[in-house]
Amino acid sequence: MFESGESEPGGSRSAGPIPLDLVDPAIYAPKLRRVAVLAALVGVAVAGLAALFLSWPVAVLIGLVVGGPTAGYAVVVARRRIWLSGTEVHARQFLRTRRIDLARLDRAELITHPGRIGRVLLSIGAGQRGQIVPLAMYTDEGAGRELDVRALRGLADGLAHSELAAGAAVSSVLLRQLQAEARDAPLGERPLFRAFRMLRDNPEAGHLTLTDSEVAALID
Repeated sequence: MFESGESEPGGSRSAGPIPLDLVDPAIYAPKLRRVAVLAALVGVAVAGLAALFLSWPVAVLIGLVVGGPTAGYAVVVARRRIWLSGTEVHARQFLRTRRIDLARLDRAELITHPGRIGRVLLSIGAGQRGQIVPLAMYTDEGAGRELDVRALRGLADGLAHSELAAGAAVSSVLLRQLQAEARDAPLGERPLFRAFRMLRDNPEAGHLTLTDSEVAALID
């Protein structure tokens, strides 16, 4: 069964920024907040217990060591968002937002990552700035999730404005993916799934960065 990401900054489906989150943050953000609260409570409990035997400064330090990393990681991940505005990809981390203009890229690559659920990613960069954009994830059984149609179209249009040959090639792949989705094509005719299969055909490769010829083969 296929699913499409349908998230948007703020959870709205109104016109404007196009969400690039493959999984809707509304699904996992509440769970992460609960994890953060639970980890903080565990840290407080451990600190309180340690204070019975140790000085308060040491007890507080122990509580931070026990609960702090998990709580902090959950908060950071819950705040992550990625969206497209015009030709700019915006990636919000905890306290800052990275912006990369698709029209001014100096690198654009398709990458596949292994795992129980394989991922197909777009790696883009301009100068020292780089960003990974998730495009799809699949299982060997044929289940998966593909990026929202609006997001794929926005990325394809943005990459088409790039003077980078690799950007134009990836744009063509995304357009072919859109055509396949529009006619509800089977897996084997979807370029992103074909990229996933390239990884499965090279099980010892770890993650696989597709070459120019392999990207071209996705739309043959």
